[in-house]
Amino acid sequence: MKAMILAAGVGERMRPLTDHTPKPLLQVAGVPLIEHHIRRLAAAGFRELVINVSHLAEHIVEYCGDGGRWGLSITYSPEAAPLETAGGIVQALALLGNEPFLVVNGDIWIDYPFGKLAGYRPASSECAHLVLVRNPPQHPRGDFWLDADGWVRELAPEASGFTYAGVSIFDPAFFDGLLPEKLPLRPLLDAAIQRGCLSGELHTGAWEDVGTPERLGALDAAVRLGDSGTP
Repeated sequence: MKAMILAAGVGERMRPLTDHTPKPLLQVAGVPLIEHHIRRLAAAGFRELVINVSHLAEHIVEYCGDGGRWGLSITYSPEAAPLETAGGIVQALALLGNEPFLVVNGDIWIDYPFGKLAGYRPASSECAHLVLVRNPPQHPRGDFWLDADGWVRELAPEASGFTYAGVSIFDPAFFDGLLPEKLPLRPLLDAAIQRGCLSGELHTGAWEDVGTPERLGALDAAVRLGDSGTP
């Protein structure tokens, strides 16, 4: 199975840190966020990785190189301007091949065991699989509900559910007919829910959406103390 790390975003909420450093290269315990992902993917047995790049792309390419120092191969999917999550995936489909692939947001911290999803196949080619987490303080209602059978559902009015962790599995056919243009992922997930084919699981380990300098600082301190699943 191939994996893709989404690393093209500008990181507006992280300014001024991201004025000269792309968000995935911001460090946690002295190691860039993206390298934490790469180490975990390599340890889980992934050997082919695609990274989409746009904002300060050359910094990511220079740092990660061909992936050889981690024992895997990295290919890059450049975007003239960030295409958002779904658009970036569509742009990279030719590099991802014909089999289901793992997608990881480059701006999260997570100790999820990626090997658990190696070889995972969605129920059908039009389906997908999400990793969800408990809601953080900045997102108290969450994104979706997860039923007892492992299917992701819409949130009922005024209800709370779980938050999308930024880790997922897709079949290339999930994106059939779409163009590589600026396109968010959420409408595609909502459509999959309506088709009854969006599965999910709840991860109860360490996770952080590194969305502000304050959260980055708190995460860095926690990891240095060994409290957040250091790889």
